[in-house]
Amino acid sequence: MASSRVFASLVATMTMLSAGAIPALAQQPEPWQIGLQSASTPVMESITGFHNFLLVIISLVTLFVLVLLTICIVKFNSKSNTTPSRTSHNTILEVAWTVLPVIILVVIAIPSFRLLYFQLETPEPDLTIKATGYQWYWGYEYPDHEGLSFDAVMLADDELQPGDPRLLATDNNVVVPVNKIVKVLVTGDPMGVIHSWTIPAFGSKVDAVPGRMNETWFKATKTGMYYGQCSELCGRDHAFMPISVQVVEQAEYDAWVSERTAGLQPRDDKKKFAQNTLGSE
Repeated sequence: MASSRVFASLVATMTMLSAGAIPALAQQPEPWQIGLQSASTPVMESITGFHNFLLVIISLVTLFVLVLLTICIVKFNSKSNTTPSRTSHNTILEVAWTVLPVIILVVIAIPSFRLLYFQLETPEPDLTIKATGYQWYWGYEYPDHEGLSFDAVMLADDELQPGDPRLLATDNNVVVPVNKIVKVLVTGDPMGVIHSWTIPAFGSKVDAVPGRMNETWFKATKTGMYYGQCSELCGRDHAFMPISVQVVEQAEYDAWVSERTAGLQPRDDKKKFAQNTLGSE
């Protein structure tokens, strides 16, 4: 019975995978996940492709070295080779083990530089967002919509709603339209420390440095909720500094902007910090 249940579970999983029916993989980490999160932006698609390309190369190199070691162990041990060779050098072999690694590195470098350029060269944005890292939460501003700003603090366990992931859900989500180029300006609180704004499914990771404005960009191609976390060790509550981005259709985004700008209230970071920071004594 147990084996039949396992088989049925595997069949159901493979069916959903073949149908592309597991969008949650692109949203947050899954239990026992081994590979990268599913790509939801062109940048992450390129990162995933480059990762898989490198995996093939390093696997072939590892197998090649293993074969050479096996040959040496079997053919040149003291029992099989009672009279050791006195060969001092082999010009062809020495040229080969110098040239082949150079060729491999060049083959790796070309797509690597292309990917770096793709990540760092921000296209003309449709929307700009400013993310500021505080201790220990994120503050967001929408310069395209004057006055639209808010803080995003991790929800405590007793604040979670059904479906909210623990340690990842926040009280306010960053909302962006689907299939639009979003430029994210990232900095840190001038009186704070370094953080890192990271969304794995977007392939986005950029440091939030006090006194410096860094930038990244993404173009989410699927609607849904996407989660990330601060990826720079930043102190006591580093583990409680999540990032949540909600990707919606353009009409829904316009409605959200209208709702948020209709009753703008000034941010109160200190009050928010006092009420929501976890781990306080």
